[in-house]
Amino acid sequence: MANKADLIVGIQWGDEGKGKIVDMLAQKYDMVCRSQGGHNAGHTIWVDGVRYALHLVPSGVLNKDAINIIGNGVVLAPQSLIKEMEQFNESLEGRLFISDKAHLNLPYHSLVDIAREKLKGDKAIGTTGKGIGPAYADKINRVGHRVGELLDETKLCDSIMVEFAQNRPLYEALGVKTPSKDELLTQLKEYKKVLAPFIANTTKMVWDALDSNKKILLEGAQGTLLDIDHGTYPYVTSSSTVSAGACTGLGISPKDIGEVTGIVKAYTTRVGHGPFPTEDFGDVGETLANVGKEVGTTTGRGRRCGWFDAVIVKHSSRLNGCDQFALMKLDVLDGFETIKICVAYEYKGKRIDYVPSDLENVKPIYEDIKGWDTVEGINEFDKLPQGAKDYITRIEELTNTKVGIISTSPDRNDTIVL
Repeated sequence: MANKADLIVGIQWGDEGKGKIVDMLAQKYDMVCRSQGGHNAGHTIWVDGVRYALHLVPSGVLNKDAINIIGNGVVLAPQSLIKEMEQFNESLEGRLFISDKAHLNLPYHSLVDIAREKLKGDKAIGTTGKGIGPAYADKINRVGHRVGELLDETKLCDSIMVEFAQNRPLYEALGVKTPSKDELLTQLKEYKKVLAPFIANTTKMVWDALDSNKKILLEGAQGTLLDIDHGTYPYVTSSSTVSAGACTGLGISPKDIGEVTGIVKAYTTRVGHGPFPTEDFGDVGETLANVGKEVGTTTGRGRRCGWFDAVIVKHSSRLNGCDQFALMKLDVLDGFETIKICVAYEYKGKRIDYVPSDLENVKPIYEDIKGWDTVEGINEFDKLPQGAKDYITRIEELTNTKVGIISTSPDRNDTIVL
């Protein structure tokens, strides 16, 4: 009987701390696979005081024995990936593979992204400007280009130049300058030179690994509430960030999914625009942002901060089929005399315990939990202060999901596994 692939998924609006958990768990896996998104996502990993910022490379790269897969559901910016690979002192050949069916996110996609955001003015979504939306739009419009096409860069260049000519009025209206044929061909040749050894049929690689009973870990980017279908539309990303998206993003069936671990921050953050019921605009939000160092790995933008929203987390847990949570950044709540949890919403004059489609029209209903002094660096559950234990228990009760992992600092070693 074939093995099953375990899955890590963000439960809130991204930035939950997936990178640390994937890195920690990846030490026990043979293969780590990234299923969707692009270099708009950022995973920060700290190991022995060294910081690694990953955007496209799977978080298992720090396990020397693991194979790392960038799946077909990813939109890949070659220049970003190449730069990211340079932070590792050794060659990643034989350890990193890119799906030949992943779609290319080229520099002109970013220019289009930025130009369209500017045109929207105060109606802007708040994208990272990394070209993710335009690259996915080209994919859905069936005019995109796959990574495998880099292997014949001349043919690929000719095809893109035809599209530039066909869409000249659009680019001119947006004020986007497209490269000349010589400039584009030079770019593509540079990409091919570096990336050709990594391009592969990754779906077959994953199937073979499953059939050989290899241990496989799947990771996505962003979070559940940024999902194109189930997120706070239109303030979402352009791909499927939920657990089901891992199947289409890697070419596996739902039956291939094993344990699902939802990554949950001990409070709530969000980058960009869109509804955020528990956002705090005062001292609490400022403290969470400062202590939690809430700055985007990719954009450098400050994150909006607020209390834990159990309604959203319960919703996301059901949507993803979570078996357990990894509760991140519990230490950021150190020192609060009282900690609030959103247990329900007031919506159209009534109390509700579900997430409506118009989330901007709800008001949070809070419950108070007594705070604690410090949990930072604790790696045994019994040593946690009683307030922290009560907080964890209440989260489990409100979300119908057990907390199986607790992070008490950014370092890999400061983690409690229950």
